Amino acid sequence: METVEDIVIVGAGISGLTASLGLHRLGIRSLVLESSDRLRITGFAFTTWNNAWRALDAVGIGESLRQRHDLTPSILVASTFLVQPTSEISFKGHEVRCLQRRLLLEGLANELPEGTIRFSSKVVSIEGSGLFKRVIFADGSVLKTKVLIGCDGVNSVVAKWLGLEKPVFTGRSAIRGSTKFEGGHGLDQNSGSLSAKVFDQGSSLVMMRMFIEEELEDDPVKLKQFVLNKLEDTPDDMKSVVQKTELDSISSSPLRYRRPWELLWGNISKGNVCVAGDALHPMTPDLGQGGCSALEDGVVLARCLSEALSTPAAGEEINEREEYNRIEMGLKNFAQKRRWRSFDLITTGYMVGFIQQSSGMIMNFLRDKFFSRFLPGMLLKKADFDCGKLEY
Repeated sequence: METVEDIVIVGAGISGLTASLGLHRLGIRSLVLESSDRLRITGFAFTTWNNAWRALDAVGIGESLRQRHDLTPSILVASTFLVQPTSEISFKGHEVRCLQRRLLLEGLANELPEGTIRFSSKVVSIEGSGLFKRVIFADGSVLKTKVLIGCDGVNSVVAKWLGLEKPVFTGRSAIRGSTKFEGGHGLDQNSGSLSAKVFDQGSSLVMMRMFIEEELEDDPVKLKQFVLNKLEDTPDDMKSVVQKTELDSISSSPLRYRRPWELLWGNISKGNVCVAGDALHPMTPDLGQGGCSALEDGVVLARCLSEALSTPAAGEEINEREEYNRIEMGLKNFAQKRRWRSFDLITTGYMVGFIQQSSGMIMNFLRDKFFSRFLPGMLLKKADFDCGKLEY
């Protein structure tokens, strides 16, 4: 027997949980399907900019997360070819924090009604069924829904159904790690040289990231040694961060992105189906906007769907075809609002990464003398985006 749901969200990641919580705040129930048997809280931490905190405030959890994450006053932009950092980005007047992914996902999930997230629910295919979509699971069970939202990451089943191509490898990978120092880390911001690093000042958390022009085996022992070799000429306090990092806190992942022109003529939405988050706009982390833009997606999507599913007047009958048309227009509205924003972030992030990783005497000179001065303003400009509020 097939079960029927009004709104199904595939993927309990950042965009999926944000969209579900946004809908819940607006009085609309949704069901979130997660293939894992628990929340996927791996990923350590990421930088959250002004736009992310506006989205978190919109769904009502911004203040609780602020209490557990200190403001980051600045970060350093450094070249792997130089010992000293090329520039420091001051965040004075901006809200930037190093946010732990686990606390974010738990904060979103804990605000949802019990039963909203269904774990161990791996979606393998999607079929049309009149005005509904049939979601087929790995165990053979089937669920029908009026609205299907794909927030299922870079290997999205929903994106594939929409006809979007698989994200492509950039030729670079990122090694990430985090560690904690009892009583605070006490590190000097002006020490060390990594492609990027973020210190959560005033706390015990240190998160580090290095970009490399190759795809490494995901062996924590080898990754740790690889990073230490790269830091051979850096100050000892930076090396100590890597040395102290536990092996289970080190990971490597290939950097993939969606070709931006796909967003211009591809299907972000089709009928009563759409994608958001990494399923929509996988991008390189050079702007630090992957998770932030996923939060934006969730808020905008909840608002667009709420407007499409507005409660009919008392005594007014609900016509299924009219409801489907409203849903379709709501998702088209979401796609229109997110198309150029996603295109901009993917394109800019790719170009920033390409410039920072390019080698050669001329490119090194132009990057370290000119581009590094231009980068801080560009990062802050991309983060100065307001996804709007939810009226509830």
